[in-house]
Amino acid sequence: MYTDELLNEAWERLEGSILSCGEQQIGTVAAAADPSVKQYNYGHCFIRDFVPSALAFLTKGQGKIVANFLRQTLKLQINENNIDEIRVHMDGARPGIGLMPASFEVVEENGKQCIRADFGERAIGRVTPVDSCLWWIILLRIYKKATGDIQLAHESDFQQGIRLILDLCLVKRFDMYPTLLVPEGAFMIDRRMGVYERPLEIQVLFYAALLAADELLLPENKSDIHQEIKQRLSRLKNHIREHYWIDLERVNEIHRYENEEFGEEVVNKFNIYPDSLASWVADWIPKEGGYLAGNLGPGRMDFRFFALGNLMAIICTLADEQQSQKMMNLIAKRWADLIGDMPMKICFPAVEDKEWEWITGCDPKNVRWSYHNGGNWPVFLWFLVAAAQKTGRKSIAERAIKIAERRWIEYNNKDKWPEYYDGRKGTLVGKKAMRYQTWTIAGYIVAKDLMENPQHLEWIQF
Repeated sequence: MYTDELLNEAWERLEGSILSCGEQQIGTVAAAADPSVKQYNYGHCFIRDFVPSALAFLTKGQGKIVANFLRQTLKLQINENNIDEIRVHMDGARPGIGLMPASFEVVEENGKQCIRADFGERAIGRVTPVDSCLWWIILLRIYKKATGDIQLAHESDFQQGIRLILDLCLVKRFDMYPTLLVPEGAFMIDRRMGVYERPLEIQVLFYAALLAADELLLPENKSDIHQEIKQRLSRLKNHIREHYWIDLERVNEIHRYENEEFGEEVVNKFNIYPDSLASWVADWIPKEGGYLAGNLGPGRMDFRFFALGNLMAIICTLADEQQSQKMMNLIAKRWADLIGDMPMKICFPAVEDKEWEWITGCDPKNVRWSYHNGGNWPVFLWFLVAAAQKTGRKSIAERAIKIAERRWIEYNNKDKWPEYYDGRKGTLVGKKAMRYQTWTIAGYIVAKDLMENPQHLEWIQF
């Protein structure tokens, strides 16, 4: 009974977060207004944040708001016609054609409502989003799978929008690897956290977006790049599965690496130094477990576990079946570290002391076990449930949902659906967390729906 009341409240909050322009519903704000807290840009609709909201609406057959969102954000995409106008707000910089905004808001100008996008020119740190265009393609594919509406993606402007994103992502670079090279903090982890270069999350989203684009483009619109997409997908999949993978066998291999190896047939291809192997890794990985590293580049491997990249790798089958099962084994065996009192931790472990100083720049919001530095984010509940369903580990999904529900019900939801939780186990409401965070609310709704309607997993998996 209590869980029914919690779910009903979640729906009320989600519907109360809907953002409209005129009579058209076009998205959801990042967080409901809290008069006691400065809003910053939480009154915006973020592309990445809207994905769980869209999934929730689609479970009720409310595809109209999702279609409106997709149309509206497509109009905001940078193209040859609007780039000069956007450059004015970017200090004259020329952003890439095909770029999607991080977020947009509804403002009033000359007595009329209009949409104003933020490509990062007003964001903290002035970081341009890399993941927005990837999530946009993935959501377009979700919409098609959920509604059966194949015509939307086939419209000429949508076909062009997909092509512009592909042109932006597949552009030739000074790079030997199939991964996307991105700046620091250009995705969900939008502050300095040592996730520049080739972070796992972006590679997984890139892989899923390429799959979706190849599926959505009409034959005549991909004839010149279909082969390039297939080749990139194959190289990216092999690269991530082989080089990002960490288990005890791989740890032993890294421990005995030779350095400064030259030639084609070498073991230590990225010149990783054994002394850089984090001291906690060997003791933390269970014998039957494993995961994908957070980052990999020349002379650099980030051994931290990042939740979104690993869970999405399972969902979109970037990780193979054996790796997927080992990831779920890891979560089950390291439950206290990764799930704790609120599913689930964005990354593990947290960085602290001098490492925190030079990695985060002494960021007071990213102190250890908080926010992006090891905070627990309820939005990951739906990713975890989807990954558990995909791998046949339903008991993990059930246990995670019960933990979240017990917290919210026992506290009579005095937590007020926070953005994230603090502490080693995620026991405390985040010190700077926004209340009534929309993707916390939507993530719970989607997780519950995936348990009741596991066939909806087809919308998001590949």
